Amino acid sequence: MTTLLEVQELNVDLHLPAGTLHAVRGVSFNVQKGETLSLVGESGCGKSMTALAVMDLLPRAATRNAKILKFEGQDLISADENAMATIRGSGMAMIFQEPMTSLDPCYTVGNQLVEAIREHQSMTLKEARERAVFLLEKVGITGSSSRLKQYPHQLSGGLRQRIMIAMGLMCGPSFIIADEPTTALDVTIQAQILALLKSIQKEFNMGLILITHDLGVVARMADRVAVMYCGQIVETGNIREIFENPLHPYTKGLMECIPIPGKTKPGQELGSIPGIVPTPIGDLWGCSFRNRCNLSEPRCADKDMPLTELWPGRAYRCVTAFNKVEPLSGEELVCPKMY
Repeated sequence: MTTLLEVQELNVDLHLPAGTLHAVRGVSFNVQKGETLSLVGESGCGKSMTALAVMDLLPRAATRNAKILKFEGQDLISADENAMATIRGSGMAMIFQEPMTSLDPCYTVGNQLVEAIREHQSMTLKEARERAVFLLEKVGITGSSSRLKQYPHQLSGGLRQRIMIAMGLMCGPSFIIADEPTTALDVTIQAQILALLKSIQKEFNMGLILITHDLGVVARMADRVAVMYCGQIVETGNIREIFENPLHPYTKGLMECIPIPGKTKPGQELGSIPGIVPTPIGDLWGCSFRNRCNLSEPRCADKDMPLTELWPGRAYRCVTAFNKVEPLSGEELVCPKMY
């Protein structure tokens, strides 16, 4: 498989009056062509900041550094603003969490779609509008020609999200980051958007990073999963390994919080994770989850808490939870119920 994105030891710090906030700490992962990697975790764990660091769209107070940060072999750390502007849109694109705040309310849908492709490719206005109509139809929007004349506030949430997907596809990127693309959508529209993303990814053989805290979405969309907590990846594995045999106590806690068809009895109390996420400001050491973990031991506060790799693609960051694990054989994954 072709590696589209390679990330090793990515760090993002925000310099605030209260101190340095370590938003992303030593994050490493790869994304292959045609593959879906899902970043999972509570709000504030660093998922979106990781994506913004890859796209070089961080706020001004933030700085990033990485051992390796490459897209299709090109170094993104050393790339200047002009090089990144060329890569964004034409090579990689991002579908943001809330389309109403991502789409400009002062411009029509057509203007915003056309602008994206004419910025990156030599194309006449007519050709660009034809491309926009084609992609709006591709994402399931009927009456595409008339939609080009409408403003974002005239469209429903589901239509706005489809337009954001079409905008991401305008320049034919090989890689897309979808940052919680179904937030604030009702369950029917959510299912349609996810099915749309999956079909488009398969059709164009794109790499996809899916950011979400909904494990039902993860089970239906992802090939591999990276669980994040307090700016770090605490567990990685393929979809079956994560759901059938989670190793890190945080991952196990997330799994216990959701109902599973055929296993969770009606009226049965679901699990919960006590406490709150610690602040990532200032000096950090040991396991960030130790104050919420029922397996915590004094050694969990040791300065170094490495990510232990069991085999390629399967790793966890814990000194107490692991006994013996072997790769799973091919039984059907039991997915959590998606509401």
